Amino acid sequence: MKRILVVDDQNGIRLLLAEVFRREGHETVLAKNGFEAVERFHETSPDCVLLDMKMPGMDGIEVLKEIKAVSPSTPVLMMTAYGEQEQIDTAKELGATDYFTKPFDIHELRAAVAGILG
Repeated sequence: MKRILVVDDQNGIRLLLAEVFRREGHETVLAKNGFEAVERFHETSPDCVLLDMKMPGMDGIEVLKEIKAVSPSTPVLMMTAYGEQEQIDTAKELGATDYFTKPFDIHELRAAVAGILG
C-alpha cells in the first residue's frame, strides 16, 4: 500500500481524490492548506503528493520548495487552474513531476499516479 498526500483548499476535491485512491488500495492523507501539508508531509513521509497550486496562506509553490528541500525524490503532481503557465513553469523548475489543469480528468490523474507508484 502506498501513501498519497492530497493537498487542496477545496474540501470536495480532497474528498473525491481520497475516495478514488482509497478504492485503489492506497492510504490517503489530507491537508487543507500549505502549512498543514508541510506538517503532514513530515509526519507521514508519503510516496506521492497531489498538490494544489493556489491556496490561501502558503501556496503550492512554497509547499513544493519545502518538500523538495527535505525529499528531492518524492514525486509531486501539481493541480492548477487553467492559464497559470508561469506558476507551472516555476513548479517544473522546482522539481514537480507533472501538473493537471482543473477541472482535471480523474482517469488521467489516476493513470499518472499509477505510473509514478508503479
